[in-house]
Amino acid sequence: MTIKTESMKTLAALLAASLLTASAAAGTFEPKPWIDDLEQVKEALATKYANLEWAVFEREMDLQKLFADTQGRIEHATNESEARAAFDRLARRLGDGHVVFDWPSSGAPSASTSASPDQCSALGYNATMRAVPVAANALGYQPLVTPQSGEFPAGMISVKGQRVGVLQIGVFTPQGFPALCQAALLELSISADKPCDEACGDRIESWASGRLTLDLAAQLRALKEAGADSLVIDIAANGGGTEWAEAVARMLTARRLRSEDGGFVRGDHWAKAFAADEASLRHFAASETGRNREWLLKLADQVETRRRIALTTCDSAPLWRGEHPACEWLGKAFFGSGLLAAADPSQLRGRPWAALLFSPMEFPYDEGVWRGPLIVLVDRNTGSAAAEFAAVLQDNRAAIVMGEAAAGGCGHTNGGTPTKLRNSGATLEVPDCARFRSDGSNEVMGIEPDVPISFSAADGPHRRGARFLAQLPQAVERAAALRNEGHEAK
Repeated sequence: MTIKTESMKTLAALLAASLLTASAAAGTFEPKPWIDDLEQVKEALATKYANLEWAVFEREMDLQKLFADTQGRIEHATNESEARAAFDRLARRLGDGHVVFDWPSSGAPSASTSASPDQCSALGYNATMRAVPVAANALGYQPLVTPQSGEFPAGMISVKGQRVGVLQIGVFTPQGFPALCQAALLELSISADKPCDEACGDRIESWASGRLTLDLAAQLRALKEAGADSLVIDIAANGGGTEWAEAVARMLTARRLRSEDGGFVRGDHWAKAFAADEASLRHFAASETGRNREWLLKLADQVETRRRIALTTCDSAPLWRGEHPACEWLGKAFFGSGLLAAADPSQLRGRPWAALLFSPMEFPYDEGVWRGPLIVLVDRNTGSAAAEFAAVLQDNRAAIVMGEAAAGGCGHTNGGTPTKLRNSGATLEVPDCARFRSDGSNEVMGIEPDVPISFSAADGPHRRGARFLAQLPQAVERAAALRNEGHEAK
């Protein structure tokens, strides 16, 4: 009897699962299913991992040795916890915060999780995702009390006769602000007692993002009215968020910012996204005339070219030998801000296709709400979209970055490309995109501060505030010089 390949895979998975169950019942550990999962991880990295080339040539990882070491740890494991630890160690060794294993939970749900969540909690709104302020713990900090202070804590610090404004952004996503979700339910007449589907959730997120943008603008104006000479944006421990970070960066400088170049992983995931964008561009072009029609059709052709590239493969086998492949591992996407690297929002506002071309147009932002000297405070836990925010401002010489080296790197687009491990049930997430800075380096290498601060893991909140305050005069001086440089260039 002949068995089809897919059936063989199913039988193999069932056998491995039965081995896991049998070993658990017998109180012994069976490594074979976990080693099978490790092979699946290797295949996922070899075909889906955006930063594979970086891991080999910048991180200087010997991938074959890394996997051999991980397999050895699994073979010597005595229980599932030790096996999981081996996988988690592999992710840490790669040094990319977007490579993670999400392990299935076990046991009955606790009382706190079994209760029915409210509408906003069910949609993922949770204030705990917002970071705790650092600069606000500096000696002499005077809080600024406004209606927006609950979202964006702000205040003033005097430094050598200068009044330094401080504003904290705890996370770059509206999901960190449950009160805005509750306000959206009322404003949009959405019942809090009925299920909210994807379209409903998008309406809430859009409203909350818009309100967040307007509230941030109001807080920036309040700091100007309070007499701030320069401004610190505290994004220490901000773990990232959405494209809103690109809009916020443009609110903080009068310079026309250029976003980072993008890279994409070849495969169906990006091919599908490019196909959808091309169809949308041609649809919008049909309703336009003149230059706008020509522009949209030209962009559609460029997107189609990238779709074809996404459908071609680049064999990663040489990378596993520490060699460059003959092809380009990543395709060249557009930019961190979408199809355009930079744009004048006044020229796009009101166009139904504006956000498709330039992601900041999803939000009601204005350029240069703040136009003075700018400082961005980061630490080792600043990452993802927050690192993108810092990188764009630093690369455009629009801000001085102070603090610790921050973790960079693009994450996941359109839900990413998760891999469900067949035996352990874990889900492996790897980034499907990359962002490249003005010097050509991959942003995943991190954001190096212009003014370093030696934070310690043992520091309490006020010690961190004191370390920040000690370096603030230097940062203020350099930010003023950077702004003057920009004026002279004009």
